[in-house]
Amino acid sequence: MRTPLIRRLLRTPLLPVLLSLFTGLAAAEPRIGLVLSGGGARGLAHIGVLQELERQNIPVHAIAGTSMGAVIGGLYAAGYSADELAELAQELDWATIMSDDPAREDIPFRRKQDDRDFLVKQRLSFDRQGVKLPLGLLQGQNIGVALETLLVHTNEVDDFDRLPIPFRTVATDITTGDQVVFQRGHLPLAIRASMALPGFFAPVRHEGRMLVDGVLTNNLPVDVARRMGVDRLIVVDIGTPLKSKEQLKSVFDIMDQTTTLLTRNNTEKQLATLGPNDILLQPELGDIGFGSFSEVPAAILAGSQSLQQHPMTLQLAARQLQTSPGGNLASARPQRQPIIHEIRILNSGKVDDRVIRSLVRQEVGEPLNLERLQKDMGTIYGTDYFSRVNYEVLHGEQINTLVIRTSGRETGINYLRPGLSLSDDFKGGSQYNIGASLRVNGVNRLGAEWLTRVQLGQQQLAYSEFYQPLDYGSRWFVAPFANAESRNIEVIEDNRPVADYRQQRYGTGFNLGRQISNNGEIRFGMSRYWGDAKVRVGERQRPSFSFDEAFYSLQIDRDTLDNVNFPRSGDDARFIWRQSEPDLGASERYRQIDVRLNRAYSSGPHSLIAGLMAGRTSDDVDVAQSSFQLGGPGMFSGYRQDALTGQNFNLARAVYYRRLMPGSLLSVNLPIYLGGTLEYGRVYNNGSNAFDTDYIAAGSLLLGIDTLLGPLILGIGINEDDQQALFMRLGQTF
Repeated sequence: MRTPLIRRLLRTPLLPVLLSLFTGLAAAEPRIGLVLSGGGARGLAHIGVLQELERQNIPVHAIAGTSMGAVIGGLYAAGYSADELAELAQELDWATIMSDDPAREDIPFRRKQDDRDFLVKQRLSFDRQGVKLPLGLLQGQNIGVALETLLVHTNEVDDFDRLPIPFRTVATDITTGDQVVFQRGHLPLAIRASMALPGFFAPVRHEGRMLVDGVLTNNLPVDVARRMGVDRLIVVDIGTPLKSKEQLKSVFDIMDQTTTLLTRNNTEKQLATLGPNDILLQPELGDIGFGSFSEVPAAILAGSQSLQQHPMTLQLAARQLQTSPGGNLASARPQRQPIIHEIRILNSGKVDDRVIRSLVRQEVGEPLNLERLQKDMGTIYGTDYFSRVNYEVLHGEQINTLVIRTSGRETGINYLRPGLSLSDDFKGGSQYNIGASLRVNGVNRLGAEWLTRVQLGQQQLAYSEFYQPLDYGSRWFVAPFANAESRNIEVIEDNRPVADYRQQRYGTGFNLGRQISNNGEIRFGMSRYWGDAKVRVGERQRPSFSFDEAFYSLQIDRDTLDNVNFPRSGDDARFIWRQSEPDLGASERYRQIDVRLNRAYSSGPHSLIAGLMAGRTSDDVDVAQSSFQLGGPGMFSGYRQDALTGQNFNLARAVYYRRLMPGSLLSVNLPIYLGGTLEYGRVYNNGSNAFDTDYIAAGSLLLGIDTLLGPLILGIGINEDDQQALFMRLGQTF
């Protein structure tokens, strides 16, 4: 029985309005979910799909993505427009992003010098339990910092449904094989976990789990998107096709193929659940591979075309809402440079928190400086104490806190690094040096380290130094050392070699120094040496002799080169002054000055190094005790390695090289360079030690390969002194 109230409602004009609203709701546009698969560089096609969705004004109400799909989908869900993503993809330095190495300009100067001492790039890390291997080729440092920077505006969002577009991403628990779906938490970490390809990236530790790439359990998370309350799906599958045996040419090709095989099964299961109203896009990406980050425009275009050519999108566009899609919300992004009121260090490494704090240049009370903070992350990571360094901004009611998190290296922070240097003039004149450096880090909380080098071959060396910072910023330091070395010295008189001495020198000393940011250092030192020089080859009547030396020394170094082997920018400079002083115990007084300056320039594939060098020895002291050694490509080409021995020299030079092939980002292809050198200079002795080349011109043609062991240089050199030589050098540049 109807009550009077209900009868009155039925007779009122409100009923047509309610019926109209009900009809409108029933006819409302469907909620659209976007599903983005993994696939490395192929996943950049997702950007093209997003651009086309925006052009057709097709809304997106939810996004689920895996691996690269999580990267693109997460950024879009966080408010980046498709055009912003396209611009970002083309501007990013993918070679740097997909590596752990900070920009060389950002790493501490002491670590830069490691590149010069032993050029073999590979090293072993160890702790008290012995040598340990990492859990991945990369720790994901640079990609992690990039995500933190791009998504800093989401730091206050811990529920992914509160993003401009609700978002989900998928990772895999490597210990159980279970799928892990992120719907809340720290967005950069969730995306980083979703793309941690096993073997390539180290797992991400989160809430007691070790998480790797979601492609292993759900490369195309259709089911995850459906659970977000959508009515129909746009699914983008950019899975990599299987390679033929002819295409499997490197370990990275094998890793790529393995991932494809592992993901094929779970992808097909998800595709089988698509309904007639869902849209499946499979962009035609051709030969674009997992690591083809140089083909960004082609990948984006393929994604855009896949949506343009799909017949169902016309139906979808015809029924679209006349509003901007949810992802195009650049204006909805919160301020990316909030005022920082507090800086907090969460450190699990061996150095004191204050050491880390001293490397963070962000000022309290000032807006967040993202560019400078990224460089600071590189500097902290470049100390070699941490497997990962990242940051997060915590937004409170009254204050914003910048949190710096560091994770101590699980493989140990002590390093053994082999060294190799070979030189051959193809005329029977060959030299080799092989050795290793052992660096024990974290001796105390200030970051002291004990460095030992041993070298065998043409030049023998045993060197040990204890480097002790005197403050938390490592600005001032002391460095006592002990040294023993042996080398061959060729004595030339009247422009002909008359004897070959074997010089041996033993000593100890002490340096007080000051770091100059990341670019250099100044050292003032005192040292005491004992040595002798004996005739090895040549006129036996020439006297052997012993000597005592005691030096005051001043050394100033600067290094801003972007690459120590084949630089494209920056400079490298060294000034050394030293005086052997009888008041300190030396047998005789003499002074030496050694000045060297190189500057690198580049344009496109072309690079040029311009250099000036000079050495001076004062007073009448024996050549076998006080000489500089030159000769070889770039150092008076045409002469063999170290063939010129003199107490004084001047040298101006230009080194040009062109990169012939870039190499693939994720392959073992090595960059190859073709170039040459031009040199002009003089080598001469003092007083009765008659030798003078006069000023001569020299030059060389060279082919360079930046190998895994260091630079390999092949070429031919010639000079005005009628000297010429073919040469091969490994482990040493110009």
